[in-house]
Amino acid sequence: MFSRRQINRAMLLAPLAGLLAGTARAEGQSTLERLQQLERDSGGRLGVAVLDTGDGRRFGLREDERFPLCSTFKLLLAACVLARVDRGEEQLARRIVYSQADLVEYSPASERHVGQPGMSVAELCEAAITLSDNGAANLLLASLGGPSGLTDWLRSTGDNVSRLDRNEPTLNQALPGDPRDTSTPRAMVATLQRLLLGDVLQAASRDQLNAWLAANKTGDKRIRAGLPTGWKVGDKTGTGERGTSNDVAILRPPGRAPILVAAYLTGSPAPAEKRDALLAEVGRLAAGLVEQP
Repeated sequence: MFSRRQINRAMLLAPLAGLLAGTARAEGQSTLERLQQLERDSGGRLGVAVLDTGDGRRFGLREDERFPLCSTFKLLLAACVLARVDRGEEQLARRIVYSQADLVEYSPASERHVGQPGMSVAELCEAAITLSDNGAANLLLASLGGPSGLTDWLRSTGDNVSRLDRNEPTLNQALPGDPRDTSTPRAMVATLQRLLLGDVLQAASRDQLNAWLAANKTGDKRIRAGLPTGWKVGDKTGTGERGTSNDVAILRPPGRAPILVAAYLTGSPAPAEKRDALLAEVGRLAAGLVEQP
């Protein structure tokens, strides 16, 4: 006779066990074949791009196909805000006062600061990244001209693919074939490299963006869960309708150059726990670059 605790534990471990079984079957397969197996197991469409910034090695799946950004756009949003700070067009200390009418579903930090004195731009950026606060994201979007303002800025950085068309929460609809609010894994990794390691942002702003990503509280079960002990990571998750779960990350192995990862899953009938476990497996495959000769 099993106890309730044993039954609950078995239910929690089942999704990961299934993926691990698939990994065991995949011994001897190439990384591409393993990604293809993960996609088949998910029942959806998986897009992955992984880049070792030290030696240029990379791998991926459906790297040039469009996927819904969902809340991964908030990384781009915070970077745009920081770029405006660098140009003297914004101040992180500036406070934005708002009403309850300005907020939307899932605004865990911003809903606590309605009215005076509001939240600072820095606090809104932190909430948008570390908690994926939708209200904070919409307030920041308004400050730079809305979704089109963010898209225009991305074009100025060299990203000619990523686009934002709507605010939270409608941007999470993830309709098949809809180009709105999408990017490709390849484009996202290239943009991550420019924003987190390049010179698009001044050093202080680049460090701040990396710090916010490192403090993210929503990604513990995704890419982070597949990494070896001792690795540092910063990431931004995204979750949407129609079985959509995403994670983009910068991985920092000890003593090595960072590895950049963009992983997008959509159209999966699998429960959220299994989708999380799949993204953790992508993290494990990315970490495997360190072990390869």
